[in-house]
Amino acid sequence: MRRSLLICVLMMTLSLSACGGGGGGSEAEELALTIRGEYLAMTSCAAQAVVTADYGQRVYRYELSAAVNGEEALLTLTAPETVAGLTARIEEDEGWLEYDGAILETGELAPGGLTPMGAIPALLETARSGYLDTCVLEELGEVQALRVVSRDPEEKQGSGTETTLWFDAATHALVRGEVSQDGVCVLQCEFSQFTKE
Repeated sequence: MRRSLLICVLMMTLSLSACGGGGGGSEAEELALTIRGEYLAMTSCAAQAVVTADYGQRVYRYELSAAVNGEEALLTLTAPETVAGLTARIEEDEGWLEYDGAILETGELAPGGLTPMGAIPALLETARSGYLDTCVLEELGEVQALRVVSRDPEEKQGSGTETTLWFDAATHALVRGEVSQDGVCVLQCEFSQFTKE
């Protein structure tokens, strides 16, 4: 099933005038399609990340470790110390936070139910199936990176929800992700480690 989904997504992506509208097969576009295929075929991944969630009047910063296996994700907060050990378990479209039997809710960052605990699964889903609007090779710190912007093709740039992902151009590991709502960045995720299988 994953193989047929991969072929379907690749064909749809090629038929759309994706990555800047040219569809001319630039190096960045070809790399984006290669990475998309790898993430579609991926069965599991592990990551260490810093997540920053901006709710407007308040901003929260978390450090966490993540283990994603198929449709299930287990996220464990490692900082700040006051919430270290808090675990988020996400299965398919459901998710909850738990700590010593207590279940907590964090609130939505954007329409569609995006929350800080769902950041990594949402970024991975965008890597697999988001509409490719822009693909650019650029320097991100000391890393040669592929920047991919995904958004609803019916929306104008800067409106609605846009997701920007940066992948290491050599290893294809996810390095950074951002989600913006109507031009305002509401979620940032910086990966210090990312391994996939």
